[in-house]
Amino acid sequence: MQPIRLVKGFVTVGGWTLASRLLGFVRDILIAAYLGAGPVAQAFIIAFSLPNMFRRFFAEGAFNMAFVPMFSKRLEGEEDAEGFARDAFSGLSTLLIAFTLLAQLAMPWLVLAMASGFAGDDRFAMAVQFGRIAFPYILFISLAALCSGVLNAAGRFTAAAAAPVLLNVLFISALAGADILGWPFGLTLAWTVPVAGVAQLGLVWIAAARAGFRLTPRLPRLTPEMKRLARIAAPAMLAGGVVQVNLLIGRQVASYFGNAVAWLYNADRLYQLPLGVVAIAIGVVLLPDLARKLKAGDVAGGRASFSRATEFALALTVPAAVALIVIPMPLIHVLFERGRFTAADVPPTALAVSVYGAGLPAFVLQKVLQPLFFAREDTRRPFYYAVVAMVVNAALALGLAPFLGFIAAALGTTLAGWAMVWQLWSGSRAMGPAAGLDERFRRRAPRIVLASAGMGLCLFVTMMELEGMLAAGALKYLALLILIGVGVVSYFGIGAAIGAFRLSDFRSALRRGG
Repeated sequence: MQPIRLVKGFVTVGGWTLASRLLGFVRDILIAAYLGAGPVAQAFIIAFSLPNMFRRFFAEGAFNMAFVPMFSKRLEGEEDAEGFARDAFSGLSTLLIAFTLLAQLAMPWLVLAMASGFAGDDRFAMAVQFGRIAFPYILFISLAALCSGVLNAAGRFTAAAAAPVLLNVLFISALAGADILGWPFGLTLAWTVPVAGVAQLGLVWIAAARAGFRLTPRLPRLTPEMKRLARIAAPAMLAGGVVQVNLLIGRQVASYFGNAVAWLYNADRLYQLPLGVVAIAIGVVLLPDLARKLKAGDVAGGRASFSRATEFALALTVPAAVALIVIPMPLIHVLFERGRFTAADVPPTALAVSVYGAGLPAFVLQKVLQPLFFAREDTRRPFYYAVVAMVVNAALALGLAPFLGFIAAALGTTLAGWAMVWQLWSGSRAMGPAAGLDERFRRRAPRIVLASAGMGLCLFVTMMELEGMLAAGALKYLALLILIGVGVVSYFGIGAAIGAFRLSDFRSALRRGG
């Protein structure tokens, strides 16, 4: 895949991911409006977090990071790629069915592990009930992720990137239906989770079958290839487990501070918008591309792909991070403050947004750097790095919580993200020229930072000028649009003027990705 085609892949995946994230953002705004930040909202957040936590092991996380390079190399070498994928599909199905049944029995303990602050109040019983209903999602979404990995390795990105849209469409429809029919919102949302998983799996399974990969289940076989896949996946799954421990620490800290579970969740959803669009696009496209280039011995091509991915990541996430740091109050006030999400919930949520924003480039750079290891089937070092990051997170979140309150959880997450990036970057230096950054990147990166800083100054000045409009009823929506417009125009204007990028690069990518 040439760098231009690589960017085309980023734009295709990123475009669908943007649609999914925007719909997801609408979903979260509606959940906040209907449920507020109270007990039902917090119980559902914890219940929905459980299958999403474990999907990082089995879905687009650890398992796929081991599966995709092996499958890509079989495609490149014209080996029995379909048979390998069917064996993986069958083995993963068996494992996840057993795991889901076990989780049903252990649900009270899983909820306590996620939010022990719920013990003794109404949130605990609701979270257990919602969790049992929602947990089978892990089976469907993990198998959907494997089908998506097959499609992505074959260079077919559209169906896999579009599948998450179904989840958000079904959530929004369920909320509207519950409002009209008088159904309890918490239970309605909980039942929507596994239904959405079935819909997503159906979409990508059909797409894989049309691409020539019919992934029908069969009795699992422990072939030499499956043993090798397990050996490679195990450290990555452990690394994924360490990352989830970081999330557990954050939830635990938040569960002891009033409505902090909902504050951090809504802040997380806001910064996940740019993170998901860029990071998922890069992770999905870059990993199979690097794996193919390594097998072919294309060092120059690997370096070009890595450099363009890093440049693309910084060009879109550094300005987004600056915006989240500079204007979190207007964002939360305009987008979330309605219904049961009150003015009292705005300042703590905005504070969390600004802290997460400072870590946004780190979270995206991890998605750029990790494929350098996974494409070489090296899953051990990322695990060791994740352990160090977990220690950093735990020390900060738990150690600072008595002094800083709930925001210590967000601070720990952000600084642990940067610790992970530093380790990945240091570890990749011994990989040779394919893991290096070219002259174009070194020339443009500082200018991207400078353009982002200039945009931040423009945003701050504009926010001060629009202070009255931002507090004035319906005018606040117009004010936020003006604020966002100023940010976009100033960033791309300054960036083009100082050579941080060429506007034609973005126009060409959009045309090719369309």
